Parts: sequence; C-alpha cells; structure tokens
Amino acid sequence: MMSPTQWDLPPELCCRPMAFVALTGLDVTYNAIHRAIWDAFCANRRADRVPISFKVLPGDHEYPKCRTKRTSYEWYIPKGILKTGWMNKHLNLVPALVVLFYELDWDDPVWKEKQSECATKVEIVRTSLQGRNTKVAVVLIQKKTPLPPGEDLVASERAASLCNACDLSGKSLFVLPHTDHLVGYIIRLENAFYEHAQTYYYTEIRRVKSHKEFLNKTTHQLLFVRHQFKIAFFSELKQDTQNALKYYRTAYSLVHELRTHETNMLEIKTMAGFTNYKICRLCFQHNTPLDAIAQFRKHIDLCKKKIGSAELAFEHTAWMSKQFQSFGDLFDEAIKLGLTAIQTQNPGFYYQQAAYYAQERKQQAAHMCAHEVRYPTPDPLETLSGALDFYGQRAWRQGHQSIDPPDAEKEKVGIQALQVKEKDVPHSELIIALLSNAVAQFKKYKCPRMKSHLMVQMGEEYYHAKDYTKALKLLDYVMCDYRTERWWSLLTSILGTALRCSYLMAHVKDYITYSMELIGRASTLWEDQKSRIEKNLIKVLMNEVPEAEPDCDPASAKAAQALWSDRVSLAGSNRFTIELLNVGILLQCKARFLSPSFHLDDPVQLHLYLKADCPHPVRFSKLCVSLSNQVLYNQFCVVEESCKSQDILEPLSQENMCLVPGKTRKYSFKFVAKTEDVGKKIEITAVDLMLGTDNGRCVLLNWRGGGGDAASSHEAIQAARSFRSRGRVPEQHAQWDTVSIQASTMIISRVPKISVQLSHKPPALSNEMYCICVSIQSNEKTVAKDVKLTAGLKPGQDANLTQSTQVTLNGLEVCDESHPALLPDIAIGDLQPGEKVEKSLYVCCVTTGPRIFLFHVAYTMTTQAEGTDITCKCHKDETVTIETVVPFDVAMKFVSTKFEHLERVYVDVPFLLMTDILSASPWPLHLVSSQLLLAPTMVALDEPQSQVEHVVLQTGECASECFSLQCPPVLNGTSSVASGQYLISWKRCSSCADAPVVTTVVTLSHVMVETIPLYVHAELPSFGRVRESLPVRYHIQNRTGLVQDVEMSVEPSDAFMFSGLKQVRLRILPGAEHEMLYNFYPLMAGYQNLPLLNISLLRFPTVSGQLLRRFLPSRIFVKPQGRQAEDASIAAA
Repeated sequence: MMSPTQWDLPPELCCRPMAFVALTGLDVTYNAIHRAIWDAFCANRRADRVPISFKVLPGDHEYPKCRTKRTSYEWYIPKGILKTGWMNKHLNLVPALVVLFYELDWDDPVWKEKQSECATKVEIVRTSLQGRNTKVAVVLIQKKTPLPPGEDLVASERAASLCNACDLSGKSLFVLPHTDHLVGYIIRLENAFYEHAQTYYYTEIRRVKSHKEFLNKTTHQLLFVRHQFKIAFFSELKQDTQNALKYYRTAYSLVHELRTHETNMLEIKTMAGFTNYKICRLCFQHNTPLDAIAQFRKHIDLCKKKIGSAELAFEHTAWMSKQFQSFGDLFDEAIKLGLTAIQTQNPGFYYQQAAYYAQERKQQAAHMCAHEVRYPTPDPLETLSGALDFYGQRAWRQGHQSIDPPDAEKEKVGIQALQVKEKDVPHSELIIALLSNAVAQFKKYKCPRMKSHLMVQMGEEYYHAKDYTKALKLLDYVMCDYRTERWWSLLTSILGTALRCSYLMAHVKDYITYSMELIGRASTLWEDQKSRIEKNLIKVLMNEVPEAEPDCDPASAKAAQALWSDRVSLAGSNRFTIELLNVGILLQCKARFLSPSFHLDDPVQLHLYLKADCPHPVRFSKLCVSLSNQVLYNQFCVVEESCKSQDILEPLSQENMCLVPGKTRKYSFKFVAKTEDVGKKIEITAVDLMLGTDNGRCVLLNWRGGGGDAASSHEAIQAARSFRSRGRVPEQHAQWDTVSIQASTMIISRVPKISVQLSHKPPALSNEMYCICVSIQSNEKTVAKDVKLTAGLKPGQDANLTQSTQVTLNGLEVCDESHPALLPDIAIGDLQPGEKVEKSLYVCCVTTGPRIFLFHVAYTMTTQAEGTDITCKCHKDETVTIETVVPFDVAMKFVSTKFEHLERVYVDVPFLLMTDILSASPWPLHLVSSQLLLAPTMVALDEPQSQVEHVVLQTGECASECFSLQCPPVLNGTSSVASGQYLISWKRCSSCADAPVVTTVVTLSHVMVETIPLYVHAELPSFGRVRESLPVRYHIQNRTGLVQDVEMSVEPSDAFMFSGLKQVRLRILPGAEHEMLYNFYPLMAGYQNLPLLNISLLRFPTVSGQLLRRFLPSRIFVKPQGRQAEDASIAAA
C-alpha cells in the first residue's frame, strides 16, 4: 500500500554496499567464547577495517532459492527493469561467503567423530544454498596457540584430512585460537573473508555479463538496463567504485534510450532517479563534485518534461522535489566529509528547489484532487505480496509494458485512488522541512537575504497549515531585516500575512502593531485598504470586535470572532505598550533640542514634531517626553487633555490633541537646568504617546531616543508626494523633511563675564625665575564671589615637563624640586563689578622647549533665568605657550702657555684654561660673577678671580676668562682626571633689583694627565735688538728617581750668532736642576726663530726632543737698531 513517503529512495539504494558474509555455528547467547568472537567482528569497527557486513545465522538457515538458469532469451519478454527485492537480497539475504565456526583442536581425543560432524554441517550449508556460487569456509575454534606452519606435522595431516572430508580447499580452512590476541586473529580472518567475497562478486559480474550475447535490442531493452545496473551494483559490493561508476553511467544512458509512454513513464523516471543517485554519490565519493553537479543538471534537463499522465501531474512534481532533496542530502554529506562549498554553490539551493516543487505539488494536488470522491473498493493499490514486483510500476497493472493500459476502468479507478491519497499528504509539513533545511544551509554560508526570503515562505506555509503562532514568530523575525534594508513592498506583503495571523489568534497587541505599520507611510497598500485597517484599529481601541481580514479561511475566521468576543468581555489586559524601534507606523515622531548645548542661565528648549500618515485623523490622550534626568525635568515635558497651563506649552491651535493626516504639528517645551547638571548631557530617552481611553483600550506608543523609524528621508519624500496626489494638506511637508533629530544636549556653565590678561616677556630662559603677570578684571553686574586662580603647567603634557617645571608666587627665591608645576585654587577673594586685581606668577623651567601654561579663573555668582534665582559657577581659561631657551653657551678649552691646544697636560707643568660665554638670549644678560671650583686633582698657580664680573652681554656677544692651572703628581701613569666646575651667576638686565640671581653650574671636562722624566723651561727677555747681546738661560730639571744622562746641542741659525756650548753631555741627579747659559746675537729684525735646542735622554729614548721643545719658546721679536730718540718714542708708545 502506498504511503506519503512513497517517493523516498529505498534504504538499500542509499546505503554503502558492503560484502555480505554469513557466520554460522556461533551461539552468541549462551556461549561466552562465541560471544567474544562475535563482538570482535562487530563492535567498534574502525574505518581501516575491510568493508564487510556480518550476520550470525543458524546452520540450517534457508537462503533464497536460486531460480533455474535461463539458457535462452529468445521468447522472453521482461516485465520490468529492476525487481524491488533484488538489492536487498544481495545486501542482506544472499551471502558472498558462509563461514562455519566449529570448536575442534588438533589433538582432540574424538577427532574422527568431530571431523565427521563438521563435514555434515558443511554439507547442510551447501544444501541450503541450493546451487548458488556462494563460497563456504570453515573456522576451527581452538584453545591453544598453533605452532608455526610446518612444525606441527599432526596439525598438517589432520587439516588435509578435514579438507577432504568437507570438500574444501586449503584456503577455505582457518584456525582461530581463543587467546589474548583475539582481535588480531579476527582482523586477519576478515581480510581472508574479504578476498573470498571479492572472488564471489567477480564471478557474479561475469555471470551477468555472459547474458549479453543472448539479448536483442528489440524486445530486451529493459534487460540491457537491468544488467548494467546489476554489474554496477556488484562492482560496488566488490568495492570497485571506478568500474561501478562506469556501469551506472552506461545504465543511465540506456534508461533514456527506452521508448517512453504514459504507462512506463514512472518506471523509467524511477530507474533514472536511482541510477542518477548512484552516479552523484560516487562522484562525491571520488572527490569530483563538479562531475556530480553536471550529472544532476543533465538528469533534471532530461526528466523535467517527462510528466506522464496529466491527471497525476502532482506525482511528477513530487518526484522532482525528491530528486533535488536527495542531491542536497548527498552534497551536505560530502561537505561533512571534508568537501568545501561556496556561497553560490551549496546544498541550500537544492533544498530550495525541492521546496519549490513541493509547493507546486501542493497547488496541483489542490486543483486535481478538489472533488469529493470516496476511496474506491476494492483497493486498486493493494498487491498480494504487499509490495510491488518492480520499481516504478502501478499496482493494478504490474508487469505490463505495452503502450495502452490493459483495462481502462482499472486505470481510472487507480488514478482516482492516487488522487484521494494525495489529499491526505501533509504538504505544508514537507515544504516546511525542506525550507528549514535550505535556511540552515544559507545561514551556514552567510546568505542573509536568501535566508530571509525562505523564512517568509516558511511563515506562509505555517499560516496555510494553520499554525499561526509559528508563522507569526518567523515573520516577525524576518520583518526586522526588511525594515532595516527598507524593502517596503516586501515588508507590506509580510505584514498583511502577520496581520491575518494576529487576527485569527486574537492577539490584540500584535494586531494593533501590524495595523499601525500597515497604515504608515512605509506601507504600499492602497488608500481604501489603509482606510479599512484604520477603522478596524479604531474598533479595537474602543474595545470592540474588528471585522474579519480578507483572504482568511472562513472556518478560522468564525473561530477568531469568538476569540475576539472573549477578549472584549475581559476586564483586564487593556493597556499595551508598543516599542517602536525601527518600526514605521501611522505616526511619525521627531524630537530635537534647539541647540547641542545650553548655558546654565538659558532655558533648555525642546521641540517635538508629530505627523500622521493615516487616512483619517488621529486623536491622542497624552504625550510625554522622558529625559535622562527624569525626576527634575519630565514634569515640564507633558501634554494632557486636561492640561491648560500656559507655562508648559506654547499657545497652539484648537484641537491640540488631534493630528490631521499629512500635517506636521509642533509642541514646544522649555525648562531651566539645575546647577548640578553643568557639564552633563541631558538625553531624550523616550517619547510616549497614548492612544485610546481608559474606557476602551489604552495603547502607549514608545519611541526610543528622539523618535524616527526605519524609513529614510527618500521614502519620506515619496510618502509626502503620495499625500499631495491624494489631496492632503501640503504646506508643511517640506518642514518635516528638514527637521533633524537632536536627541541630546549638553548643559554648560554660564558664559563668564570676566577678563584675564597675561603680561610677560618671552622667551623664558632656562633656570631663571620667569615672571608672568596675571590681570583679572570683573565685568559682571553683581559681585563675583570666591574667585580662585589655578595657574601653572597645563595638565596632560609630557611627564618630563612636569618634573622639570616649578611654579611659585614668591619671586625672591629660586625654585627647587619641592615646588609644584601647577598651583591650584589661589584665593583671590570677591570682585566687585569693574574691580581689577593682579597676580605675579614665577616659573622656573629646568629644560628647554615649548610649554603650555594654564590660567583658570573660577568664581560663583547669582543670576535669574525664567524668573528663577540660580547660582552659577563660572570659569574662564587662558592658555599661553612659552618657549624656554638657554641663556648662553659656554665653551672651554685647555691650552699651553704658548696658547697651543692641548690634548693632554703634564704633571707640574703650567697650562691655561680658557672659557668663552656666548650669549644666546634675546634679552641683555647681566653676569653678576663667575667662580672656578677646582677638583683636588687640579691647582691654580694664582688666586682665580672673576674676570667677567658685572659684565652685560648683548645677544651674540661673548665674554672670556683665562685661568693658569697646574696638575700635581698623579698616583699612576697616564690617567684621566676631573677638572672641577665653572659657576656663572647671572640674571636678566630687565628684571627688578631684588630678583634672585641664577647660578648656572658648568662641569669642566676631564683631561688626560701624563708624567714626563725631564722638564725644560727658558728665561729670556721679552724682545731683542739687532746686534745687541740677548742672554738666554735654559733650566733642565730631572723629575725621576734616576740619574739622567742628557745630551744637548744647539743648531746654528741664520738669524742669530751665539756663544756657549754647542754640544754637551750632562749627568743630572734625581730631583736636581741644571742651568745652561747662552748669549744670542740677533742679526735680523722682526719675528725670528730662535736657534733650535736638541735634547735626548739616553735612559728614556721614547721621550722625543720634540716633546721637550714644546715647553720652550720657539720665536722672539727682534727690534731694529736705531737712534736714542726713536727708542724713547717707541718706549712711550
């Protein structure tokens, strides 16, 4: 008998074919050993084990009888393509191998008797197979582990004897020791069984192929298809999927070569569907999804026109739906096994198409099965066996292959039975299940619009199935998306279905919500439709029963009327709140503060705009605006019918609570902010408008924030145009479109009427006490009370600036690290109107660079706003950026007494320290004094005194000092020693006399000190005269603890003659000094080079004479010879 699931593919077609092996001789119920063996075969099979289907059968089990082999097909006419039981027979009934388990050890004492018993059991199995090619094997269950082959001669002999007795080959006899390694032995047995099964299916394939030579294409077309399908199926059982795919493709081609007519159309489509399913499944299995998709498209193109009987057209759409669903299932299964799908090619499209055909089937069934006919008796769909003989045939004419039906009356009755059964099919359930699968796929592959589209269809199907609750739930979910994306025509259609659902369930709140939205400007309904809905809405608000919605099922509408009557009689549940978040209803609302900010002494002004988009005027009973500070301000933002106070509302026209369609109405509110709200934001949290009365139903419309809805300004303009064309009042439409929502405002402090002026002389100099004069003058009309100044480095800058900036009010002392960078709340006192005070601020900047300084003046005063005294806290900020520069640059260098640059100095040898102070200040600098603080490793030859005291440096000028120094002996050889510090005391010339003096400390650089063994210096006059004697005395001092052998020589010069030892060798004791006297006789005037003195130390050959000559003068000025008067004038000059 046919069932609603007749189009489902048979399970034996959809499963994975595996070799069928029957196990006999196992008592799995009462024998623990046998149970353990069976569990090892079946339990926890991993994917790497061979694909075999095992079944335990009794030894005398009757297998399906084998029909007599046909020797000729000459007069044979097939009755169908594929028998309904054939696949199941080879999957579950006819084994490829029967395995007999028998407990027998090689050393069994009654071996002969057991051997005979075993042979008898084998013979019983062979007899029950009745001539089939099924293989038979024997497994001996033994208690002991067998010895390796060849070592147990008794076992070999008895195995051969057993094979002869049972008529078995040696490859069909196995031993299974029941030991700890049972699973390992079982896996080896499985592999052997699999080889036997392969051989069996190979034999079956050859047997089917051998029939081909007896067939002809005139009368045996069905057999060609049958044999190719069987070969392919046996190949699958053999796990040869490549050949299976090839034969299935051949079978598919042959199916479509069959002659088609109405009587065999269903059978051809059924076999085409089976074969197509197998081809697509194997393509996915071979990881060639594009081949599977191409095959399915080809299949659909070939079959979509093969409708068959027009009276049973719904069968064709049902079959088409099942084809798409099956392919979607295959596609989804392949994805779960690792296939990657994409957004444009995923199973959802196939489920969607399956749902489309299911919907078409529903429509065809409604059209073809509408007539009231009883189910015929006897049942034409009943068969003797309870099932059809061949797939796809009719029960009343099985095996009939001619073009015309054998009995027209039976054909008519059979079609009538199918039509009656089709009326009982739950079409909506089938469609919803398919749509649900499609939605899940589109959600998975992120296709939101496809998902929404199908959810709408699901909702409509639930509506047709009279499951209004689920329909409303789905449609409500989708409406949010369509509102957001502004699909107004689609939204209108969905709202119509939702309105019918809410009416049929008598859901008052939902009915009111959907009615309001359908009346609103986003709705695409005609005017008369909106007018009807609005009248129904008014009835509901008056607690009356609305009229039935059009297109409702009459029986459901009648039941709904009773439900509405019950709602009317109920006293409670008559107050509803409707949240209008992104919902465009019959009313539009926009609220705006007139400014993004209001000063504390100015009243906060708020405008609320309302506009009706419905066909008839709307009257409301209350309007209120909720603000973030509800306790203080909400009382000022209310409109009620009984309210006559002119303090809250500006004067408006009559009928203040009535909104005319298409006309904008403005409501104005104002209030004075509280002092504690300064610096805070006031937000419109909600706008509430109450429709209805306490006598009927009260509906509170709630807009979040400043109102607005999902419709954009473009749709607002379109709605305005539609109202113009329908004769609405047009003059205020443009105003509505230009109104923007301003849902929040900031309360800021009152504008201060006080002036803050800064006086200073930039830039600031590093480390000086920089003076900034702050002048504060009050321009208030009343007393400015409790004036406080906060001054210093503006917060939020680099942390290093904070640490290197100090601020003080006392300019007579130099700041240190204990002083802060910002002085808060410096008390100024009260300021009378026009009064002016000045404060001096002193800033010390340790590092250079720009700094931003803040001067914050805060005070309180009393004023009036809207007739109310309020205390205002006012403040004014002034900032100034001050650059800090260095006052001067200090350059230092060490030179010899000849003013030559020194890289290093020598112990007890005098040298000079030169300092240069270069002014970098744009202002004149007064150098008060300077001081040299020498390190212990450095001594002065005379008392160092400041040479720049009270010097005034202009920009770019330089002041220099020179100090004569000497290094005492160091502890070890060459080393670097500290020099000391150079202190400069200075201040600006423009600063007052009692301004503190700034002391800048400059650390002198380290210097390299070396010890020399011999020191030479000379005594000679400051100048000479031509042809007059010039005495020169050389002092040679031994500074070592050794006796020094010194060789001296004087080289001749063209500018001098001299008398004295030209070359001499001396020996100087430790610490002793030797003098050498020479008389030089100048021959030429001007600067002349003195005769060169060469000195060499025999004990210290590394000390060069050039080094020693650095301590001696190299040149002298020689005056020309003249008269006495000229000498006197020169001396005077």
